[in-house]
Amino acid sequence: MPIGIFDSGLGGLTIYDAIDRRLPHTELIYWGDNKRAPYGTKTSEEIYQFTSRSICELWQRGCQLVVLACNTASAVTLKRLQEEFVPPNRRVLGVFVPTIESITERTWGDNSPPKEVSVQRLALFATPATVASRAFQRELSFRAIGVDVESQACAGLVDAIEDGDLKLAATLAKRHVKSLLGRMSTPDVAVLGCTHYPIVFKAFQEALGPEVRVISQPALVADSLIDYLNRHDWIHLGNKNNSFFTTADPVAVSSKAKLFLQKPLEFQTADWM
Repeated sequence: MPIGIFDSGLGGLTIYDAIDRRLPHTELIYWGDNKRAPYGTKTSEEIYQFTSRSICELWQRGCQLVVLACNTASAVTLKRLQEEFVPPNRRVLGVFVPTIESITERTWGDNSPPKEVSVQRLALFATPATVASRAFQRELSFRAIGVDVESQACAGLVDAIEDGDLKLAATLAKRHVKSLLGRMSTPDVAVLGCTHYPIVFKAFQEALGPEVRVISQPALVADSLIDYLNRHDWIHLGNKNNSFFTTADPVAVSSKAKLFLQKPLEFQTADWM
């Protein structure tokens, strides 16, 4: 059976690419709700309704497991989805936990009490909705104590990346870094808490300086997924035949997708528009 990968737009393609490299013989279905992107400025209820509907579409296409390759959807909806929406024979995984496990040096399934870790000052760059949810801080508190987190809502950055204006995106990234550094001058680690942001990783690193370790999520999420699959033999993987769906104009989305993967992708029109 295929693995579903969901994002509100194209940022999840950074996650798709990392998973595709690690699972070259596994069928992947990518679903982008580009018509309603970005989710970062939507209400919590809107994000939940859009996300749950998209997950249903992936379930209908045979996906037992869906990866929310969208930090906003993970932050705002994942806990509620797992408690109220996901049946026992399905799984929905987010992108926050693998990131936090890396920061706190924990392995999958480590449920020991929170403890002090080497990272003491952490900068989080994310969408306004992700920052407002405080989901990152909540998940971090389950695993670590004594970590000071300073968040920066990066308004406009996803829009610039989705529009393909990387010059503007880099300028915005550096502007948001400057704003955060005014409140936390020397973070140990910076987390790019949106799957779009790896596209301008270099701009973040340059603005933060070489002494700050910048964490980008795609490889971490792919590694965590491999570990999860190795521990759950009820998930049956299929043959390679990847497909891509969008709720927006497939021609326009296919054209923009080249920015993320540097290779052509052919998106199909989603049934749900």
